[in-house]
Amino acid sequence: MKRSMMLIAVVALVAAMGCQQAEKAPEAKAEPEITKAIAVLHPTEGNNVRGVVTFTVVPGGVQIVADVEGLAPGKHGFHIHQFGDCSASDGTSAGGHFNPENVAHGGPEASVRHIGDLGNLEADESGKAHYERVDTFVTLSGAHSVIGRAVVVHAQEDDLSSQPTGAAGSRLACGVIGIANPK
Repeated sequence: MKRSMMLIAVVALVAAMGCQQAEKAPEAKAEPEITKAIAVLHPTEGNNVRGVVTFTVVPGGVQIVADVEGLAPGKHGFHIHQFGDCSASDGTSAGGHFNPENVAHGGPEASVRHIGDLGNLEADESGKAHYERVDTFVTLSGAHSVIGRAVVVHAQEDDLSSQPTGAAGSRLACGVIGIANPK
């Protein structure tokens, strides 16, 4: 009987100590919400295309702003690619378009498209292009987050329909999307 009482007392003491330790455990801190990202575009081998692309969370989606230079005048395919890897001299290490839903390629206004389908940049006579739109497919968190992926500028116009790439040609520039200082 004494043994039983002692055993019950030891079990109660251990349980109480466990509760005390659980109460003292630090609470997990929530990660701060990512509200801005940036990709600095670097030329692939033999090209001079450079630029900066920003992604900012705004009401209604993510505002994408790109300023790119060194392009031939005209339209150039502009996409987010699967991997944040621009190490290959031709940019192919970035993989294909970011397409987590495994759907058909399309234009940026299409109801069904790759998350990475941003359409075209249009360069002026001096080779500079400015792009700006609010996108409802791209996110900076969750399953459609573009953080850690790559932005690629292509040599040719994206026809917005050819599968799976829009027939946009070779890769002129590549930049990895990272978390930006939100200031």
